[in-house]
Amino acid sequence: MSFWNSVTGQLRSVIEWKNPAADVLFQRWTDNGDEIKNASKLIVGPGQGAIFVYEGKPQAVITEPGMIDLKTQNIPFWTTITKFMQAFQSEHKVGIYFFRTAEILNQGWGTPGPVKYIDPQYKFPVGVKGFGNFSFRISDAGSFFINIMGQKDEFSVDELRLIIVARLVQPLTDFLAEAKFGYNEIDANRNEIADGLKEKAAPIFLTLGFELKDLRVENTDFDDDTKRRVQRIADMQAEAQAAQAVGLNFSQVQQLAALRDAAQNQGGMAGMGVGLGAGVGMGQAMAGMMSNINAQQTAVEDPVAKLTKLKEMLDNNLINQQEYDTKKQQILAQL
Repeated sequence: MSFWNSVTGQLRSVIEWKNPAADVLFQRWTDNGDEIKNASKLIVGPGQGAIFVYEGKPQAVITEPGMIDLKTQNIPFWTTITKFMQAFQSEHKVGIYFFRTAEILNQGWGTPGPVKYIDPQYKFPVGVKGFGNFSFRISDAGSFFINIMGQKDEFSVDELRLIIVARLVQPLTDFLAEAKFGYNEIDANRNEIADGLKEKAAPIFLTLGFELKDLRVENTDFDDDTKRRVQRIADMQAEAQAAQAVGLNFSQVQQLAALRDAAQNQGGMAGMGVGLGAGVGMGQAMAGMMSNINAQQTAVEDPVAKLTKLKEMLDNNLINQQEYDTKKQQILAQL
């Protein structure tokens, strides 16, 4: 049986890539010692290409589907190689590698960790993570063979996907630093981020022999440190709005919060017995501040005070009688 296999191997005359596995991107035609005969025919199917490698160097690349008669058709380098191979009985062998020319679609990507840059508005470090998908195709099989394949007989789609993902982080960092999107602008500019990332990453991949055909940012997320900073900013903004609503500035709100925390802290100064006066002083300070707040609110809301002020304005000719009567009716209507 082994003898007959050897004979049929020597008589092999058709070279083709039949039913390649879905996850194989680049594959040597055979690794069982078959030799290429001078009368062999090479069949390249749709979505396939073939590369001739002689003594480790790519010599010719075929990217169009069809059948090639190696004996009669003009293949660059073929005549020279046949001389070296001495009627195909030499130890110098020609390797044929098949590869996919079709576009590889919907490959997922995600940053392995947060991409750091400085938020342009608040000037604190932001860590953002991106997720999406992309498509790619081999554009230069010779460069791919030299830069990626090396001595391997097979290269998978997933292996190349990992190479692409690993090389997306730096271009993404550079783009975000240049674009200066705030943390609250990231989601609204996902298309711009995808286009900018693709533009920066494309030249890197072209030198390796393949190109990105599509790249999308489907989702983003922030690291825990950024989320804590963002939440703190939101809390401070809410406190500032509440202070404005009751007629206080932010500093006064902070003082009230400090007094409240000190009063609730049983292990603080009052709890340690530093003095009853300290506790009384805190209470008086808080009472005084609350009195000021109540006084401000009363002055604003007291209709008698408003009418008195309105009469003074009339007596001083700051308003006329008609204006006085109109405003007076408005105040009385609120009672």
